[in-house]
Amino acid sequence: QLQASGGGSVQAGGSLRLSCAASGRTVSSATVGWFRQAPGKEREFVATIPWHRDDTVLADSVKGRFTISRDNAKNTVYLQMNSLKSEDTAVYYCAAQWSGISGIYFHVRDYEYWGQGTQVTVSS
Repeated sequence: QLQASGGGSVQAGGSLRLSCAASGRTVSSATVGWFRQAPGKEREFVATIPWHRDDTVLADSVKGRFTISRDNAKNTVYLQMNSLKSEDTAVYYCAAQWSGISGIYFHVRDYEYWGQGTQVTVSS
């Protein structure tokens, strides 16, 4: 139901935009999150956009560089990544939940549906 794309290899300071396209359900009623997992590390929260609020929440490590947004017409959520650093290198996953419960969700266990990962590699 979720298809993540847009990863690639860039130099430090560059930009990428990841896409998370949903099928079968609408992202307008979902809380969608982006997570990432570097080799040997646990999957960590990056950003989320709740269904019931206009604001978004970002991890401190990406604030000021990443933005998350939603295009309801395209049924897609984006993660715009600017000023990329080598430490941003990871496999990025999008996830969603359609529980309809209001809240901000930071944990892997909060999300029911996951897309396949997309690799982001930043070289210094």
